[in-house]
Amino acid sequence: MKITRIFDILERYQKLYPNQQVALAGKSDKEWRRYSLQEYIDNVNLLSYAMIELGIKSGDKVAIIANNRPEWNMLDMAIMQIGAISVPIYPTITETDYLYILGHCEAKMIILEGAEVMGKIANIMQKLPDLKYVYTFVDRNKFPFFQQLLDLGKEKQYPEELEKIKSQIQTQDCATIIYTSGTTGTPKGVMLSHSNIVNQLFGLETTPAKWSKTALSFLPLCHAYERMLVFLYQYLGMSVYYVQNLGTIAENIKEIKPTMMSSVPRVLEKIYDKIYTTSSNSRGLKKHIAMWAITLATQYRIQDYQRTCWYNFKHKIADILVYSKMRKKIGGNFDIVVSGAASLQPRLASFFSAIGVPIFEGYGLSETSPVVAVSCRAKDGREASVVGFPLPGIEIKFAESGELCCRGHNVMLGYYKDEELTRSVIDSEGWFHTGDLGSINEKGQVMLTGRLKSLFKTSFGKYINPQLIEEKFTESPFIENIVVMGEGEKFAAALISPDFNFLQGWCARHSIPYISPQEIVKHPDVIKRFAKEVAKYNVCFGDTEQIKKYELIPDEWSQLTEILTPTLKVKRNLVQKRYKENIKKLFA
Repeated sequence: MKITRIFDILERYQKLYPNQQVALAGKSDKEWRRYSLQEYIDNVNLLSYAMIELGIKSGDKVAIIANNRPEWNMLDMAIMQIGAISVPIYPTITETDYLYILGHCEAKMIILEGAEVMGKIANIMQKLPDLKYVYTFVDRNKFPFFQQLLDLGKEKQYPEELEKIKSQIQTQDCATIIYTSGTTGTPKGVMLSHSNIVNQLFGLETTPAKWSKTALSFLPLCHAYERMLVFLYQYLGMSVYYVQNLGTIAENIKEIKPTMMSSVPRVLEKIYDKIYTTSSNSRGLKKHIAMWAITLATQYRIQDYQRTCWYNFKHKIADILVYSKMRKKIGGNFDIVVSGAASLQPRLASFFSAIGVPIFEGYGLSETSPVVAVSCRAKDGREASVVGFPLPGIEIKFAESGELCCRGHNVMLGYYKDEELTRSVIDSEGWFHTGDLGSINEKGQVMLTGRLKSLFKTSFGKYINPQLIEEKFTESPFIENIVVMGEGEKFAAALISPDFNFLQGWCARHSIPYISPQEIVKHPDVIKRFAKEVAKYNVCFGDTEQIKKYELIPDEWSQLTEILTPTLKVKRNLVQKRYKENIKKLFA
């Protein structure tokens, strides 16, 4: 069945997989709440009826402010199938950002989760003249709540009107506005059409294997990357399970044994680091075999024809002795794991593929719906250090600066209420300028090398690409994050955020008292160990690119401190602003 609008996924789902008993599932109080396909569809329609009764019209903006949960998808579909525009917003942003986004998009209705978010919205409601309704997911004794919205839909049903509204919605109509941070700090409203997303599904439907039927989701649905993949899971009739929180990922994987999930490089790095640390802390022959197997895995060539018979023989032995056990600990049933949002280190792509957890890399932006290129199952479809072939219907070219540009069905409608900004990124020929640097290799695969705006020039006129350096240095288990800088200076310097969990274990093994992050970064033995790590990775670069000075930062960089994005990327500008004095001393 061919679909043209996002909500058509539900009709297709019902036609092809009518007996699906677990369409969506979320865990609360140690119990999974599973929704069958029929429950999912029934609730979507009830929510649509309720919004029709409340007077939500085509083109109205309805905001969802919540973490991942099955009700999120129900609301998303219900909003779009009455012609309204779904506006997903992170539940972790500031009151000021809420005021800007909700005011800018003229939100008429909000459904929110959490007492903290409710307090922020309550504080700014009087400044939002377009806002008519606020609902919470559970009863918090202040606003009407989700169940009451369902009850209203049961009481006031409009099936004929709903069908009439759906019939008038066109594939090129705006379906959602996704707000993404701008370089000035002002969020930009990316307008995506039904066509933008639907064409993504057509291009990706053969990526999972046909036997892949259970997806795990932990990245935010507010992010275009995860949201599109969840649409894909539904399009393919897969069950979608949402993790409780980032801390329960490992536990939830063991419970449901997913066949597919998406991730970001930092999460995969942490899984690898834990495996490596556990193996290195074992003893005797067991340690020797485990470390041999890990080294062998990092040398794995993803394409079958690239591996020798001798390597395959050693790999088979390692799989029996080591990899099968590793696989079991992380679910043991993966068809693929899709990695996006940042570049994945080649050793990680090789390692996970070697142990039987194939990594498919993808690349894109919110403005490109989001996928531009992704790994596939064809010959040379997967390779370390590349992000795959462009999706069908997407053209790629590179500007003289090396900037990647794309054109096709994936390019957004534009930025909401900002034609000038739209024209600055989409030229007269329809090419979207991504701001990313890269190239295409002889096989037609897209390769990325960094962000155009991240490049800086030293006082000697040498250009430095900090992202290449940062990616190499974060191979170290001692380094959680690093920001390299040096615009207009004589050399490159860095702020390093240590991996304090790993560092604490290292200190215990070396009889070094660990009191606090503030104290440990000043300890002479720790300073000496980090100097050794920096020297180790500096040899991978030319003299002008090497880190000449650095400082260990005792603060935790996380989403809570606002330094990391929801996909765990470092906000470079915020680091440079927050640690302005530290940076001055580095270059003094």
